[in-house]
Amino acid sequence: MADLVLPGLTLLATGAFAGVLAGLLGVGGGIVLVPAFLFVFAQAGYDGPDLMQICLATSLATIIVTSLRSVSSHHRKGAVDWPILKGWAPGIAIGALLGVLTVGSLRTHVLQMIFAVLVIVIATYMAVSRPHWRLADRMPEGWRRRLISPLIGFLSVLLGIGGGSIGVPLMSLHGRPIHRAVATSAGFGVLIAVPSVATFLLLPATNAPPWTVGSVNLPAFLVTISMTLITAPMGAALAHRTDPPRLKRYFAIFLFLVALNMLRKALAG
Repeated sequence: MADLVLPGLTLLATGAFAGVLAGLLGVGGGIVLVPAFLFVFAQAGYDGPDLMQICLATSLATIIVTSLRSVSSHHRKGAVDWPILKGWAPGIAIGALLGVLTVGSLRTHVLQMIFAVLVIVIATYMAVSRPHWRLADRMPEGWRRRLISPLIGFLSVLLGIGGGSIGVPLMSLHGRPIHRAVATSAGFGVLIAVPSVATFLLLPATNAPPWTVGSVNLPAFLVTISMTLITAPMGAALAHRTDPPRLKRYFAIFLFLVALNMLRKALAG
């Protein structure tokens, strides 16, 4: 039991933090959960070539629950842009499945390097972006949508996230109000997580922790989700009493540190 205390407390704390972030900044908790899962599993002695695959799959499993709850809540407020969600759904789902196949073919240290580089890109955008930035007044259509939508699903699976870190900036840069961008990106999370997790459940991982089905670790999923469901509404309420741009810059610094530590581990391996 003593050996389970620290991992359990770490997962509870991380789940709580991820839930607050999801509600506060519209940033999927997966960007925090993946490094936390990697730390917990490694400390418990599981350090095989498929460890990162397990972390990504388990993170995406939590996103199914949190995204469904978020979409439901935003829908009741009329904030979900359903035409955008429906138009982008096929490409995002296809990209997510391609992401799963890519994750299954790569080893942990390669996935760690990819994760670190992508997180540095996201952190840089969060640090320097401004609310008035615009690329266009409407979302991409035609061939641009067919190109970008699979890319969202693909990159999100490589990060183990629900798409908010990519979808929210994309929609904001194309003239969508921030609250509608956050609400609709929660729907992106469902489109990414459901097909990818269904596939990960059939994708076995070597040297997996106990109670892992395919590549999804059930204890980590259950412990984490129990906290994110509690704290996500707290983050949403806190968002109305804080300065989101300043918080995003602070969080960007945190992400830089997480990414650099992940890169250090990858290079050491």
